[in-house]
Amino acid sequence: MSRTLRARLRQWGLLALLGLHSSAGADAVLEGRTLRYEDGPRLLWQRTYPAGLGDLTGPLNVGNLTYLGVGPEVYVLNADSTVQARVDLPGTVTSLDASSGTVRVTTQGDGYTERFTLGDAAQGAPVQERVVPPPDLEITGWLARAADAVPQSQLAQAGVQDPTNPFIALRQARLASTQDDTFTALSAVRRALSAEIPFPAWVMLAARLDSAGFPAAANLALDRARRDAAARGFDPEISVSRDALSAYGNPSGYVGTLLAQNRLTRAGAWLAYLREVHPRFEGGPALYLRYANLLDAQGRGGEAEEWRQFTRTLRAGTLYNLGPDGTKQVRDAARLMTVALLLTLAASFLTLKVRAWRVQGEDTRPLGGRFRSVLRRPLSRARRSTLAYASFGERLALVALALGLVAAVGGWQWTNHTGQGLRAAALTSGTYGGGWVTARLGDLNLRPSPDAALLAGLSAQLDGDNSVARAQYTRAGQDACALNNLGVIAAGRGDVPQSRESYRAALAIRPDLAAAAFNLGLNPGTPGTTFQQSYRPGQPRLCYPEQRSLARAVSGDLSVTLQRDLQQPLALLGDTPSQSARLGAALLGALALLAGTAFALLVPRAATEARLRRPAAYRLLALLLPGAALLEGAWGGMLLLAWGATLAALAPLTGLITYSQLLDPAQITTRNLLLAVLIGVYALNTLVFALIELRYARTRRRERAEQ
Repeated sequence: MSRTLRARLRQWGLLALLGLHSSAGADAVLEGRTLRYEDGPRLLWQRTYPAGLGDLTGPLNVGNLTYLGVGPEVYVLNADSTVQARVDLPGTVTSLDASSGTVRVTTQGDGYTERFTLGDAAQGAPVQERVVPPPDLEITGWLARAADAVPQSQLAQAGVQDPTNPFIALRQARLASTQDDTFTALSAVRRALSAEIPFPAWVMLAARLDSAGFPAAANLALDRARRDAAARGFDPEISVSRDALSAYGNPSGYVGTLLAQNRLTRAGAWLAYLREVHPRFEGGPALYLRYANLLDAQGRGGEAEEWRQFTRTLRAGTLYNLGPDGTKQVRDAARLMTVALLLTLAASFLTLKVRAWRVQGEDTRPLGGRFRSVLRRPLSRARRSTLAYASFGERLALVALALGLVAAVGGWQWTNHTGQGLRAAALTSGTYGGGWVTARLGDLNLRPSPDAALLAGLSAQLDGDNSVARAQYTRAGQDACALNNLGVIAAGRGDVPQSRESYRAALAIRPDLAAAAFNLGLNPGTPGTTFQQSYRPGQPRLCYPEQRSLARAVSGDLSVTLQRDLQQPLALLGDTPSQSARLGAALLGALALLAGTAFALLVPRAATEARLRRPAAYRLLALLLPGAALLEGAWGGMLLLAWGATLAALAPLTGLITYSQLLDPAQITTRNLLLAVLIGVYALNTLVFALIELRYARTRRRERAEQ
């Protein structure tokens, strides 16, 4: 080696050492919303983040890497300002720390805090813990919002500065398409599809790809959304509310747009995504049936019937197998029965009052009159109340009607409370666990029960805390779902015999439990097991609580609710939402009515039939109110209930009440049927009334003849 060459090598080495020293001395600082990378007094580069992107946290300098929190994102930048990785987190980043040798990130949500550990930045800085995107559009829509905020003139620069945001690449693809630059557009679409993003962002990207004229790319984005959702613990067995689905890309809203445009092929692709990932979303059955009707109109009856059959399968495991909206149907049935029983009770009391009016006036005159006697001689007046003039059979009928009213109002209140609980955000986000769901689950005040323990255990197990999950499942006792999930925990630690024993025990308790059957290799063909086999292959299937189990956890059975209300009646007037408070007051009134009518059974009758007779007003009411004058016999009560139920069913025509999930009397067929029933009730009542009047006339003639 020549002396000149050695001199040059020494010079290059010295320059390299100086460069390394210079790089080691460089550091990133944050001034306002501008990130500056400085080497002493020399500015190497800087980048400004708009205020709409959220709070900035950091920077954290680790070697030649800079970590910066931007809203719910953590960006990892190299010394030359290029983005090496981007981490999507479920809350606003509040701190970055590397004191333990690894990068730890703290995020803040609504009432909860989560901490995450980031892996090697060269591998994309993967998060070591489970990350569950909350149903919050401010979080899930951040990437799209950040891309939309970039002016069109700066798209190229933004694409270079942040190559990890696929929405910027898609905007570049659209711009190239308008300029007829197909190659550049397709290249930008490929860059967009190469990103790593959470499934809500994939769904939003798919909708934009679809509307931009890239349906094949949209299908690929939806497939990646499926896989990412499955990896994060989302499951088709868990319901999704309309609000949550909107935050997760609003696929149902986009399907509605496609159906309105009669683009059934594209709508079918999106419905297939919903069917696999979120089949139990709020409003799903109506959307499925709408799609089936459009398929029928195109002569595709076989496909339409298959969608209808799928919709029917969603009823399994729901409240009384009525479907996802079963609580609303039960609520309307309870509301109808409440109105019917109120009408029958009012008709009964009015009829009894009219019949007893004359005799009651005669009996209370020595006590100071019908009204003054209430204050002057309350006990004697109580002995001469309206019910005291009724026969024992009539009083017993009134007790039965009052008992039915308590059950109806209690059922109405129970369905309201249960429906509200089942629609709670913690139970309708598509998964359990994660900081957001855990915080909301704590707000539900679930009843201590095996069902609540199952829910808590499942939430902990999905978050990877098997010790807490095992303790909760133990509290659940011999619950089939809990036993299956204990088997999954055993399988995770390699104890195959114990896991299979747990699966068999679960299947013995519930032979229809698909999760246990799947884990035993029986391959049941349900949407949940198909999803597991497709997107979580090789993993055992968890058991998720059915709607009936969730209803028991939220409010218990109707009998439990009524028992609690009977034990603490004044709690019905507590600090509750206005509708629940009104129903609580109504239930308290129904209980008081039941107590009053039951007490009347002990009071001796104040007058005989001969003395009461059949006044003209009483006869008129007997004709106008079918069955009200026939309470002595069982047929009278049935006739009166039929009359009350028919009028209650026709009540929505007045606009004062509705039974939207049960029946609609505005429809001609329904209205005509109800009117026919009402006419039949009146005809039967008139016939019975005529027979009674004939018998009464004969009795009166015989009495006069004997005198």
